[in-house]
Amino acid sequence: MWKPANPSTPAPAPKNTTPEPEKTPMSTTPQNPNPMSEPTPVSAARNAALNTSEQATIGKSLVIKGEVSGSESLYIDGRVEGSINLSGNRVTIGRNGVVNANIVAREIVVIGKVKGNLQASDRVDIRNEGSLTGDVVAQRISIEDGAFFKGGIDIRKPGAANAPKEVASVEKESAKATA
Repeated sequence: MWKPANPSTPAPAPKNTTPEPEKTPMSTTPQNPNPMSEPTPVSAARNAALNTSEQATIGKSLVIKGEVSGSESLYIDGRVEGSINLSGNRVTIGRNGVVNANIVAREIVVIGKVKGNLQASDRVDIRNEGSLTGDVVAQRISIEDGAFFKGGIDIRKPGAANAPKEVASVEKESAKATA
């Protein structure tokens, strides 16, 4: 009787002790604060971070002919011909990217080669290895030393949609400094 009483008593005690403390802290302590404080604000912050940092990618070996549109940012390292319309997002033409298209986006970064007109609601950035042949309409533009740009620039202020247009034709090619 002594032996059956000891195995029976310890066996239920660990089973009850192990599941109850795990269920009690998991269900009572973590779940009440987590759904109220962590998942709602944290998931909202994560969604905002995902929208700004995640982007679709067109790889080096891909060739797209036609219209590209959507609601997320895009990184192009392949070839695109046609039109790109990602109004509220960022379009980046990577080092290997070759684009023959008109682009409409919030922000456009050119590191590769682009032939076409760019329309950005915020800014256009042509990096030192980038090449752009076409007109630019944006609030801000940045052209690094070593970049190639041939076309017109139309700087539009946020509230001045119907203001008179000032177009500057520019041909700029900066030689890279060799050290």
